[in-house]
Amino acid sequence: MTRRRLFYIACASVLLAAAAWPASADDQRPNGNYLGSRLMPTTPEAPCPPDILTVYQAYEIVTGTDMRQRPWGFAQTLREVLVKASGDPRLKADPRVNELAARAADFVACFRYADQMADVPLHDEQGTYDRPNRLTVTFDPAKIDALLATLGDKPWRGERPVVVPVLLVHARKPPAYLLTAEAPAGAEQRGAFATAAGQFGLKLHIPSEAELTAWGISLDHFPAAAPASDGTNAIVFGTLDWSETLPGWIGKWHLRWNNREHEWGISGVNYDAAFRDIVAGAELIASGNGAPE
Repeated sequence: MTRRRLFYIACASVLLAAAAWPASADDQRPNGNYLGSRLMPTTPEAPCPPDILTVYQAYEIVTGTDMRQRPWGFAQTLREVLVKASGDPRLKADPRVNELAARAADFVACFRYADQMADVPLHDEQGTYDRPNRLTVTFDPAKIDALLATLGDKPWRGERPVVVPVLLVHARKPPAYLLTAEAPAGAEQRGAFATAAGQFGLKLHIPSEAELTAWGISLDHFPAAAPASDGTNAIVFGTLDWSETLPGWIGKWHLRWNNREHEWGISGVNYDAAFRDIVAGAELIASGNGAPE
C-alpha cells in the first residue's frame, strides 16, 4: 500500500469520526448554529401579543444575534421602558435599576432582530457574525408595572402631550436660524429630535415656518417666554447656542404647564443630549412626576 493511499485512509477516518461525534457547546457558532450539520435556531423569537402598548417596547443596535450583546441590549431597553411606561426620566439613572437591568431577561415578553445590513451581500462567516442588528424588545406590561411599584412609581396612563420645540439656534457659523420643519440647517437636528422623543415615548411636532409666523415668531422677534401649553401640546421655547470654549451646546428651555413656569437647561453637550434634555424635562412635568432642575 502506497504512502499516499495510507494518507487518504487516515483523512477519511478523521472525517468520519468528526461526523459521528456529538457537537459540544464549544463547537457552536456564536449565533447559535452548530458548526456541524445540525442546526439550532438563530433567533429564538416568539410572536408578541398584538395589544401590548408601545411604551413597553424599545430597541438597541447590537452586534450579531447571539448572546454577546443580547443581555446588554435587554438591560438598556429595560431602562428605557421603565422611563417610557412611567413618564419618569429619572429612573434611567436610578441606582436601584442596575440590579433589575442585570436580570432584564426575566421581564421580556418577546424580542426580534432586524439585520441593519440586509441589503449588503454576505462575504464571509465573520461578516455574518459581526453584522449590526436592531434588537427590538417587548416587555411584559404586568411585570413592568410591578417593577414600577417597587420603585415607588406607577404607569403613566391617558393621553400624552406632543412635544413642540420652538428653538432659536446659534450654530458654529452664522447666521442664526429657527429650527423649523423646513430649515435646511436643521435637517440632522430634526432627526435627532425625533429619536429623542421616541426614546421617551412621546410624539414630536416641529413647527413649520408658517406656524411660527402665525404665532408672531421670527428671528427678529423671539419671545422670552413660551405661550401656555395645554394637555395636547407641550410647547418648549428655548435657545441653543454653540460654545467653542466648552466646547459644546448650551441650551436654555422654558415651558409653561398648568399655569406654572418651568425653566431648565444644559451645557457642554452635543445636540442629541440637548434634545433629550428638552424631552425628558417636558415628560417629567407633564406626567406629574416632578420638575427638571
